[in-house]
Amino acid sequence: MIIKLSIVIGCGYFIYTKLIDNEQLKFSVFYDNLVKNEVFSIKNLLFLLLFTFLNWLLEIIKWKSLVGFVKQISFFEATKQSLASLTTSLITPNRIGEYGAKALYFNKNHRKQILGLNLVGNFYQMFMTLFFGCIGFSYFVFYHRIEIDFYGTLKVLLIGISIISILFLVLKKINVKGFTFDKASNFIKKIPLNLNVKVGVLSMLRFVFFSHQFYFLLLIFKVDISYIDAISAITSIYLIASIIPMLSLFDVVLKGSVAIWVFSFFNIEPLIILSTTTLMWILNFVLPAIIGSYFVLTFKPSFAK
Repeated sequence: MIIKLSIVIGCGYFIYTKLIDNEQLKFSVFYDNLVKNEVFSIKNLLFLLLFTFLNWLLEIIKWKSLVGFVKQISFFEATKQSLASLTTSLITPNRIGEYGAKALYFNKNHRKQILGLNLVGNFYQMFMTLFFGCIGFSYFVFYHRIEIDFYGTLKVLLIGISIISILFLVLKKINVKGFTFDKASNFIKKIPLNLNVKVGVLSMLRFVFFSHQFYFLLLIFKVDISYIDAISAITSIYLIASIIPMLSLFDVVLKGSVAIWVFSFFNIEPLIILSTTTLMWILNFVLPAIIGSYFVLTFKPSFAK
């Protein structure tokens, strides 16, 4: 119980500091900006919450579908596991704690498979971010003639590829209680094509929904920007932010900084961009994490073998 309370209190404290004691955006300024742009109107709130609902509905359906490969669970169980793991993972780099949190809901003989399924789900979500992000960033760079140090970029890529290759070789040698890279790889290969396609489509739809939620917020703040420019900028932000390791609780700081740089090419006020990224964080991380806190507190691990 102490561990559960520590997770919930820790997440609550960090969320509080990011909203109230944020050096990038003071809460009073943020709140005044929301009131001025009528963000709290019934219509705007309904649309924003609908985007959040659809975003997490797709994630829950995706997780239920993946888990169904080894064990059938109810929609409520999938919801509980998805939201509780979000709350737990917020204080870990790149939400890596999500893997362990979800695995604890299952018997020991299923946990290794659950880790593999979670990896598959996150892979498809990352793939969609990289796919649409590369398209959007390419348009953004060439259309706005942004100068890039290609030699420096190539060096970074080569270093990155080298590190990934070394990690790959190390992983192949790891053997923890019978769990090896080859076993995990063989398990993932057994996942049927139709399930891979379904998870890929759900991941794509989820990316479309939360990127358009960002665009809808820009419309609420009356930003003068074309749809193509906005989407290319938004997908670029998610691309850049996704490749930088960061605690999820500080995701709002990272995305805010990246978004200010990207949207500076369109002469958009930093206050509007910071307000948008903060709202996106509240809607898609803070609200689900609050609900997930209940599931963390009522969590009972499965000890069966």
